[in-house]
Amino acid sequence: MNRLLLSTYAASLAWTAAPALAAEAAEAADAADAPVIVVTGERPQYGIRSTSTATKTDTDIRNIPQALTVISERQIKDQQLRSVAELLTFVPGATPGTGESNRDQMTLRGNNSTADFFIDGVRDDAQYFRDFYNVDRVEVLKGPNAMIFGRGGGGGVVNRVLKRSSLNPYRSVTGSGDGFGGFRLLADVDQPIATGAGLRLNGVYEDGDSFRRHVDLKRYGFNPTAGIQVGANTRFDLSYEYFHDRRTADRGVPADGDRPLEGFDRTFFGNPDESFAKADVNVATFAVEHQFGEGLKLRNHTQFADYDKFYQNIYGSNLDEASRVVILDAYNNQNDRRNLFSQTDLVWDNHLAGIDQTLLFGFELGRQKSRNHRLTGFFAPGTNHVPLSEPTVDTDVTFLPAASDANNRTHATVAAVYVQDQIRPAEWLEIVAGLRFDSFDLDVDDLRPVGGGEFSRKDRLWSPRLGIVLKPRDNLSVYGSLSRSYLPQSGDQFGSLTVATEALKPERFDNYEIGAKWEPLHGLLATAALYRLDRTNTRAVDPITNLTVLTGAQRSKGVELGLERSITSNWQVSAGYAWQKAKITETTAAAPAGREVPLVPRHSFAVWNRYDATDRIGIGLGVIARSKSFASISNQVTLPGYTRVDGALFYKLPNGMEAQVNVENLLGADYFPTAHNDNNIAPGAPRSIKATVGYRF
Repeated sequence: MNRLLLSTYAASLAWTAAPALAAEAAEAADAADAPVIVVTGERPQYGIRSTSTATKTDTDIRNIPQALTVISERQIKDQQLRSVAELLTFVPGATPGTGESNRDQMTLRGNNSTADFFIDGVRDDAQYFRDFYNVDRVEVLKGPNAMIFGRGGGGGVVNRVLKRSSLNPYRSVTGSGDGFGGFRLLADVDQPIATGAGLRLNGVYEDGDSFRRHVDLKRYGFNPTAGIQVGANTRFDLSYEYFHDRRTADRGVPADGDRPLEGFDRTFFGNPDESFAKADVNVATFAVEHQFGEGLKLRNHTQFADYDKFYQNIYGSNLDEASRVVILDAYNNQNDRRNLFSQTDLVWDNHLAGIDQTLLFGFELGRQKSRNHRLTGFFAPGTNHVPLSEPTVDTDVTFLPAASDANNRTHATVAAVYVQDQIRPAEWLEIVAGLRFDSFDLDVDDLRPVGGGEFSRKDRLWSPRLGIVLKPRDNLSVYGSLSRSYLPQSGDQFGSLTVATEALKPERFDNYEIGAKWEPLHGLLATAALYRLDRTNTRAVDPITNLTVLTGAQRSKGVELGLERSITSNWQVSAGYAWQKAKITETTAAAPAGREVPLVPRHSFAVWNRYDATDRIGIGLGVIARSKSFASISNQVTLPGYTRVDGALFYKLPNGMEAQVNVENLLGADYFPTAHNDNNIAPGAPRSIKATVGYRF
């Protein structure tokens, strides 16, 4: 059996922490009657000690009763990670999907999602490809997270924590090129403009190519932010981001029998000139935080996002194995969305009745408007059947509405209130208990001439969370937790509301988890989690009445192990192993009981090391390994297990310059890491080289 894959954890850069670091430095200087010197830049190790994402309060990682993985900017740069898919490859229990080559998509603990993405804890659920040019760190939280994040998140969520002004000077420019002819340029300028005020600008431009013929991308973005510190207790942050991404929509290769088609890793199936995905994203954010004396903090985070998305493809939908003919299909889709969310939290650190505790009270208001319009591609007679020897075509396609094509407007509103208490009755015990209530209303105006109409549903969701953390030693914590999440019966993109589904109860996700977090060495964190996740209220068709009923169920269970941060001051590591099993336990509309959930390898392993041999020279080495998994719920096509080796060399040049070379797939493995279905399978890249030069001034 192939043994194997994935994990990572690591890291955080000091940008968002810089004000806190400055405050700590000031306190130390006051005590020593010395001047304050604040140095900004990267911390010397991967990993973070605490985060506010999992609990909405600043909590030590060891005291969070939940498995989570953090990938910092430092690790992203060291590994040259440029997409959510690349990053998830190093997260235990996660598998990236191809997303039909038009969006980020993932499977976490056996549950697939296109929407469980967040920016600084605020929903970012539109379908597009995200970039890391302005990211401080990426946090992957496992299991249902509705108490903190609201609906969805059945298998977990991905949260990007963006950079903000550190109120200290910093400037860097980075340029990268790769062996396929791609080029990427990054800029990060952080400039104080007055006492307690600063501006920061992050930007990216990328013109990328691929080992796949006719496949390329172009994306660019800029993100100016302003930070204002008013006295010691109040801070305001303003941010605006514009991001554009246009790329060839490459659906990969079809299956040949029960395995991916071999020998066509570089070949495009379909019409590359008319297959593309483009997104224009505008995100504006206002955040304020105020400390009322000692122990009481109020904060608000308001975000408006406008997503303009269009996707079109002419692709190979099947391979006739007998005639060796590829059957083409085509469609396009407009998916536009506007989000407005506002979160307000009150955090109170107190000592009532002799018990230390942190009490959180908060509420969220949100509105989402979407426009979805799909058209089917129609070919001239005989032109959608092409020989396997020549599957790349230049053929005319007419796009017209078909009876089943989506054509709707949706309007979703949410009003939520939540309360959480982190109770510490003794030094060795912490209890985390929380409850959230969501009022979620969805209205769908289906504009199709047949089967259309106005549909709506109202969901009132109670999402509990309970965790108990035992700390028998200062460097060891053991926890047990249970959590619940819901997903209304309209899909994670609100795209499937009908007469049959508007009155059905939401899908339910229940997670039971025990785990441990241990620091065997100062700066090194070892983690373990054992979980069972039950998904119920899944739709099925009653064989007698032929009506839609909620009798389907799925169960995921597994073990996740992690090792992260630093072994020594010059050796950083991010490693993880996951054993998973996810099956349909009661027949659903998609599959009978007993089928295995796709893209869930039984064994997965990943490790990444960076070792600095001298002050100037560092080396990196990583291994990814996975056992086999199924390409779809049909369980008819198997993605073979594989092992991939990556390497890197780092060199510090004089005058603030740095250089690095990354080699992905060092040994040239031939593999298929993921798929969208049985006939849209992504080949892994061959040996690939990226060279990067950075300058800090």
